[in-house]
Amino acid sequence: MTRGPGPDAPAGLPLDPGEFRALAGEIRDQVGKVIVGQDEAVDGVLRCLLAGGHALLEGTPGLGKTSLVRAFAGAAGLPSGRVQFTPDLMPADITGTDVLSRAADGAVTVAFRPGPVFTHLLLADELNRAMPKTQSALLEAMGEGTVTSAGVTRPLPRPFCVLATQNPVEAHGTFPLPEAQLDRFLLSLRFLSPGREELRDIVLRDTMPPGGTPLGPAPGEAVAPVATGWAGLSPVAGPAEVSAMIALVRAVPMAPHVADYAARLVIALDPRHPAASHRVRRFARFGPSPRGAQALCLAGRACALLDGRLSLAFRDIRAVAVTALRHRVPLSLEGQREGVSADSLIEEAVDSVPPDAK
Repeated sequence: MTRGPGPDAPAGLPLDPGEFRALAGEIRDQVGKVIVGQDEAVDGVLRCLLAGGHALLEGTPGLGKTSLVRAFAGAAGLPSGRVQFTPDLMPADITGTDVLSRAADGAVTVAFRPGPVFTHLLLADELNRAMPKTQSALLEAMGEGTVTSAGVTRPLPRPFCVLATQNPVEAHGTFPLPEAQLDRFLLSLRFLSPGREELRDIVLRDTMPPGGTPLGPAPGEAVAPVATGWAGLSPVAGPAEVSAMIALVRAVPMAPHVADYAARLVIALDPRHPAASHRVRRFARFGPSPRGAQALCLAGRACALLDGRLSLAFRDIRAVAVTALRHRVPLSLEGQREGVSADSLIEEAVDSVPPDAK
C-alpha cells in the first residue's frame, strides 16, 4: 500500500492531514478488535508511534501489554521483533555480533549477524528483568536509531519504535531502569485492571472457536462475533505510510508561547527551581530533563492532528502531560514513604501553571 499527499495537502507536506486522521482511525479500529479497554495505553501507543518515539508499558502480568504491541504491529503493517528480557540475556543477543564463517573453499570470513533490534517495531518484553548492562544495549538504538558493534555503526530501519513492557518494580527478579534509559521513552503508559464488563469481554474473545462464534454469551445478551487472533487484523498501512505520518506530526507548527507553556510546566516540577511548589520540593527528587519539554510538544502535536487541528495548542500539552512526564519525576524517599504519586504532582502543576505567562 502506497499513499502520498492528497490533493488538499499544503505544499511540502508528506501526507494530507485528513488522510492522516483517517488512517490513524483505521489503525486504532483494528487494534480495538483484540484489545478490550485500556484506553490510555491504546491512545498513548498510537500517539507515540505517530510521533516516532518509544513507549514504556507498565502493569501487572496478564493485562495485555504484549498483545497490544502485537496488535499495533499487525494493524500498522510494521515488521516487528521481540526480545524476552531475562537476567542471563547479553547485549549482543539484542544488537547482534560478528560471527566467523567458513566458505566452501576453506576461506574464513567475518560477517555481522544482526540482532532482533534490526526491525521496525521492537517489543522489549519485561525490560526490567534484564541486568543493567543488557538494558543499556537499547540506549543508542532508542536515542540515535543506530547500533554500533565492533567499531562499526549501522542504521536501524525507519521508522523504528521500541515498545517496552515493565513489571512492577516491587516484583521479584527485577532491576529498576536507570533515569537515563527512562528519559529516552517518549511516554510512560499504565495498564489498569479490567472491570467486570471488560473482564467478561476478554474471556468471551479468548474462548471463541476458529469460526468466530462465542462459546457462551452472558445470560439474556447476544454477543456479536469478534475477529480473534492476529489473523483477524488487517494491515491498513506500512513502513512508508507510518514514516509519512511521523513526518507530518513533526511538521505541525508550534507557536513560541505554547512552547513556553511546556517549558514552564517542566520547570514547575523541578524541586530546585523557585517556581516549584512546596509539594514538589518536598516529594520530587529532581525534575524532568529538557527531553520532558520536547516530549510534551512532540506527543502534543500528534494529539492535535488526531483531533483534527493543524497547530499545537495548550490543550494538547495538558492532554499528554501525565504520560509524558510521570517517568521523568522520580520521587524522594519522603515521597515514597508518604505514598505520593508522580501523577498527582504533575496534575497539580498543570492546574497551577497558567497557559499565559505572567
